[in-house]
Amino acid sequence: MTRFPYDQFSKSYLEELLQPLGTVKIAREVAGEVREIDVWFSPNESVNQLEVSRLGLLGRFTATPAILEPFRNAATPTEICSCLLKLLEIRGEYERNAKRDKKKITESSLPMLWILSPTASQSILEGFAAVSDEENWENGIYFLPRYLRTAIVAIHQLPKTKDTLWLRILGKGRVQNSAIDELEALPEDEPLRTRALELLYSLKTTLEVSQNIDQEDRELIMRLSPLYTQRLQEAEQRAEIEGQRKGEKQGQRKVVENLLKIRFGSLDEQLLTIIEPLLSLPTEEFTPLLLQLSREELIQRFSEQ
Repeated sequence: MTRFPYDQFSKSYLEELLQPLGTVKIAREVAGEVREIDVWFSPNESVNQLEVSRLGLLGRFTATPAILEPFRNAATPTEICSCLLKLLEIRGEYERNAKRDKKKITESSLPMLWILSPTASQSILEGFAAVSDEENWENGIYFLPRYLRTAIVAIHQLPKTKDTLWLRILGKGRVQNSAIDELEALPEDEPLRTRALELLYSLKTTLEVSQNIDQEDRELIMRLSPLYTQRLQEAEQRAEIEGQRKGEKQGQRKVVENLLKIRFGSLDEQLLTIIEPLLSLPTEEFTPLLLQLSREELIQRFSEQ
């Protein structure tokens, strides 16, 4: 996959999911040589635990300020070093601000760097002295030495559970396709399902107009096509139903207006104000009332609503 479409998707995806939990900045610049953090997250002071739990493992990443650097292909040593440079620049900002404000900062309050990579070779892990913490974290998460406050998340090694779903969407190949299957199977009223699918549809559209896509991109487009077609059909059905409802409403309004004109000769301001309250009733209820009640009774009864 060309890097740009995936970068745009992963940044937008993480921004959409993390927004309820805090402040999210895409392509945040850092001091020194011009560098940009892919996704910068700062948690809200008041934590919504329901929103955190919905995101599962990704929600756990939001316990502190966080730098999230997603990679479509396995992160290389050079790319990981570049991420570490960004983290150290941000750490320097924190320390300068604390000194200026005469405040102390603790290690636990400093930002955490999460490098989201499809895979991580043993050579990479050994080279950065990254080790797992299976007592506290899922398999597939490797922590660099403590004061570096960095973890490499090997997405394809994460267990296939609901807690890891929102991260596995950022995988590739079979892992991503399997996560899309799970996403599709979620209840339709699940808010995160709708947000994630809309972003995947956008990615599909971007890939379709890209010049240089590979077989993996084509397979992703094919996987998303039935879902996209279904979405269009559902949208058309909703539009049709809405149109029918509007047509029925307009027809009912015409009935009410005609009955009022027949009974009282014309529609003055007082009669016009009771039309909407009358239409809130089923046809079989408002029709007898229009035929039986006097003008004064109708106005008194429906002007109060």
